[in-house]
Amino acid sequence: MLFNSYEFIFLFLPVCVAGYFVCARYYTLNVAYAFLVLASLFFYAWWKPIYLVLILFSIGFNFAVGRLVSREGRWKKRGVLVFGITVNLALLGYFKYANFFVDNVNAAFGSDWNIETIFLPLAISFFTFQQIAYLVDAWRGKTSEYNFLHYCLFVSFFPQLIAGPIVHHKDILPQFMRGENMSPQWSNFAVGISIFSIGLFKKTVLADSLSSYVGPVFDTDNTAGGVDFFRAWGASLAYTFQLYFDFSGYSDMAIGVARLFGVRLPINFFSPLKSTSMIEMWHRWHMTLSRFLREYLYIALGGNRKGSFRRYVNLLLTMLLGGLWHGAGWPFVVWGGLQGCYLIINHGWRHFMKTLGWNPSLIMGYREFCWGVTFFAWVISFVFFRAPTLERGSQIVQAMLGMSGFEIPAGMVARTGGFGSWLLELGFIAVHGGGAQFVTNYIWVLISAAIVLTLPNVAQIFNRCEPVLYESDRAFSDIRGTHMFSWSYSNRWAFAVALSAVAGILTLQQVSEFLYFQF
Repeated sequence: MLFNSYEFIFLFLPVCVAGYFVCARYYTLNVAYAFLVLASLFFYAWWKPIYLVLILFSIGFNFAVGRLVSREGRWKKRGVLVFGITVNLALLGYFKYANFFVDNVNAAFGSDWNIETIFLPLAISFFTFQQIAYLVDAWRGKTSEYNFLHYCLFVSFFPQLIAGPIVHHKDILPQFMRGENMSPQWSNFAVGISIFSIGLFKKTVLADSLSSYVGPVFDTDNTAGGVDFFRAWGASLAYTFQLYFDFSGYSDMAIGVARLFGVRLPINFFSPLKSTSMIEMWHRWHMTLSRFLREYLYIALGGNRKGSFRRYVNLLLTMLLGGLWHGAGWPFVVWGGLQGCYLIINHGWRHFMKTLGWNPSLIMGYREFCWGVTFFAWVISFVFFRAPTLERGSQIVQAMLGMSGFEIPAGMVARTGGFGSWLLELGFIAVHGGGAQFVTNYIWVLISAAIVLTLPNVAQIFNRCEPVLYESDRAFSDIRGTHMFSWSYSNRWAFAVALSAVAGILTLQQVSEFLYFQF
């Protein structure tokens, strides 16, 4: 079931919220929790009921391992932890990477080993990482859970089940136990519905509109000809903004739905495309995944404790594995490798500047230059994130670098008179057809860029209402948005939220999955 569907908005969500608070009021809290767990499992089973077996096994297994980790002596705990993580990764590896492994073995050795196509269970990457984090936290003594129903609620809570944000047991479960969250709070409803409406607008109006300019370029068969400079940039920029609006929109909708129950989820996006460095970008993009990779992989590999060289190796390995986590394919490996190299270069540059005692940020225009370099590198890397094959990704990048010619619609050449003739003299090629697509592609890109670069994010808009959980209270210096865009109980904001909701609902005719569901 999709957040951006009539079934969810007008049936499942109202029934689920009403049922939860009715159970909490007239029965026991455990009945309310059980109702929410069953509703969440129904939400998960909507796609493919058979995979309920997998998530129920995962929940039961990790609960049992967590109990053992919390009880045993330290050395036994370590062995139990390793066993638990191994089983989790084995399940993830089988469902997500078995076909990829077999295909590459056959390609390398010319063999004909064949297994049936294994379909990826929905959300397996997210609930596996979430439970690995729980096991490690239990081993470290940061959290524990002895109530199976509570643990089921922690894992299966439907707003964050499918695509995050990735949550920690110690952050989420105590919120359900608060007395004030056992009854409906109209302030939570106002904030939650407002955030959900903004997320819905991002998904259905912005992301889905941009998608029509992405597929025709990225999904074209490699043998069907190349792509020129303008189409390559138009599609790549459209995908960059589509992915941001799609996933940040999902995260906003999840945050809004959870708030209806009085629960604050962790922030997942904080205006990442405004970043002026790749380090800052990864502090603001998919923040719960970044936190997981840092705490449970990068630090486990040694972090920066064993010198600069090992630090850079650990960064590269972390991002390569982060790329593989997103998908079983070589384009994801290349994407992860590029991100790792970007971070190494960024850290190296900072170290070099520190050694010289030079602060280039004082130079006029330096921040704008850094933003441009960061954004350019980000767009290039995400070509491989989207491309179905390395070959197609390489074709598009080459075109973006001007190696495949420059084509402009003949109608634009005719309407620009002497300027059009001058472009043709420079080597531009006039092509017939596609003028409207060309213009609307770049109009949507410009609109998207204006929204991303000038408007505040949800955390800033709703800063007075504590809309999200932060990793630290001072994670960002710009948490507070401008007064003009600070949400309040007013007719102005009621109208704006209603307009967003109506626009989002009116564009639900062609329901599309969220991009991160495939990961």
